[in-house]
Amino acid sequence: MTDQATIYILSDGTGETASTMIRAALVQYADVPINIVRCKNIRTEEQIDSLIEDVAEKKGMIAFTMVSPAMVKKVVEACGQKGIAYVDLMGPLLRVLDQYFGKSEGHQAGLLRAVDDQYFKRIEAIEYTVKHDDGKTVADLEQADIVLVGISRTSKTPLSIFLSHKGWKVANVPLVLGQQPPKELFEIDQRRIVGLTINPDSLNRIRKKRLEKFGQDPGGEYANMGHIQAELEMAKQLFKANRRWPVFDVTDRALEETAAEIVRVVASRLDIPFQSIL
Repeated sequence: MTDQATIYILSDGTGETASTMIRAALVQYADVPINIVRCKNIRTEEQIDSLIEDVAEKKGMIAFTMVSPAMVKKVVEACGQKGIAYVDLMGPLLRVLDQYFGKSEGHQAGLLRAVDDQYFKRIEAIEYTVKHDDGKTVADLEQADIVLVGISRTSKTPLSIFLSHKGWKVANVPLVLGQQPPKELFEIDQRRIVGLTINPDSLNRIRKKRLEKFGQDPGGEYANMGHIQAELEMAKQLFKANRRWPVFDVTDRALEETAAEIVRVVASRLDIPFQSIL
């Protein structure tokens, strides 16, 4: 063995799984200087041929996580020809699992990476949505997948958070009586904007309960029926002036139902694949 051992990790994905396993095992060899080389997205036999020469030259060993039988065979044969030590970290486990689950078809490379990408996309969507909740900022509004517009207590925040957990970047913009909506709202892709409305009696009850919850006067302007009707009329006129915005009535509707309809409509308008979120 050379002064410094070199372990090459070959993976058809990111190599993170193999790297974690190898590093856990190497705790037992803390006194040995070891260099780990991670080789990601290995999908062709030509890539293997190129790497094998380097491994042999450095007298290294190979740890690999491949799901393609052809690629596994190639690595094993190449290592045998060059006298390279190797370990298949995924194959034995998959064979046992195949037998246990009665699975006979092949496996798909890079699935863990796809799962990881979905996870990070969801986290990014949640962070964006929280940052753009209730009109906190209109910066980067053009990056939103969906923009919800409506007066106070029309479920803008609950819908935004729910949709963000499905991977949608959502901004919500409150409509306030006597104030103009931000100009940025009219500068973005209008197909992404969705209006929200509600029955005045339902809104009156919701606002009164909210005021009571926080120990405030339920008879104030916020829950006053005349004020509510004026707000709803203001929103109605805005939606009428911007007919490209679909408008959803959230009165007595389940959050999931409204969210699914919003996604269906926006996805259709943007011509992107739609998957039910119910």
